[in-house]
Amino acid sequence: MADPMTDNAMLSARYHAAHGMALKLGETALSYFGRTDALEISMKGFQDWLTIADGTVEREFRAMIAEAFPGDAVMGEEQGGGASERLWIIDPIDGTSNFARGDRQWCVSIGFVLNGRPELGLIHAPALGEMWLARRGGGATLNGVPIRCSTNTDLRRSTIECGWSTRRPTEEYLGIVTRLFAEGSSVKRSASGALGVAHAANGRTDAYIETHINSWDVAAGLVIAGEAGCRINAFCSGNWITEGNPILVAAPGIAEIVSRESGIALA
Repeated sequence: MADPMTDNAMLSARYHAAHGMALKLGETALSYFGRTDALEISMKGFQDWLTIADGTVEREFRAMIAEAFPGDAVMGEEQGGGASERLWIIDPIDGTSNFARGDRQWCVSIGFVLNGRPELGLIHAPALGEMWLARRGGGATLNGVPIRCSTNTDLRRSTIECGWSTRRPTEEYLGIVTRLFAEGSSVKRSASGALGVAHAANGRTDAYIETHINSWDVAAGLVIAGEAGCRINAFCSGNWITEGNPILVAAPGIAEIVSRESGIALA
């Protein structure tokens, strides 16, 4: 049986260490940003971008964890991994297509999962000078200032981000966007799921939805959004760590209607 006191000390140590790690990883990523000739850009698949910076940042993070917390496992977008009792989940650069094109909408996303439940979340957008932090039960902040999600209750005044996944039919995505437009919402897409969830958490948008997303894109954001008061679907179900799931993160006042129009059930 887990000891709450022991878990609390363990999580505190990781929370503080991860903040420093995220800052260092952001510096590494920024050292490549804007240097198109040095990025060694390639494609893992249709609209699935990869740069040398992705692998470099993930390897650096794995080395940090091996030194600081040698008993912890790491799951990363570039080098894989699997479920474990103490698991770090990292997307070294979320929004790689933006990163490769010189668009500042990208981030380093780090989540810590204990016994299958996300406990810590850090999203660092160094090109924007922004850092979201959260610990389950401890609130969420942006650059040290507490955040809350939108209080909007009118879909006709809402802005919703709808992420697009190559793993789902395009018609499904277009259907959701069409229905949301018909209800009066403004719909956008910025090509970073992690930032999409973060923006819903601090009220820049009213919701983020995607019919399939991987764990490394949202493991951090789930904690941040939950602590900011968002309603969230049951993303952490099934083999979510290795296979992903749909994601819905929404302000409480519009969550039910967004759930209905997207077909993604709330928890």
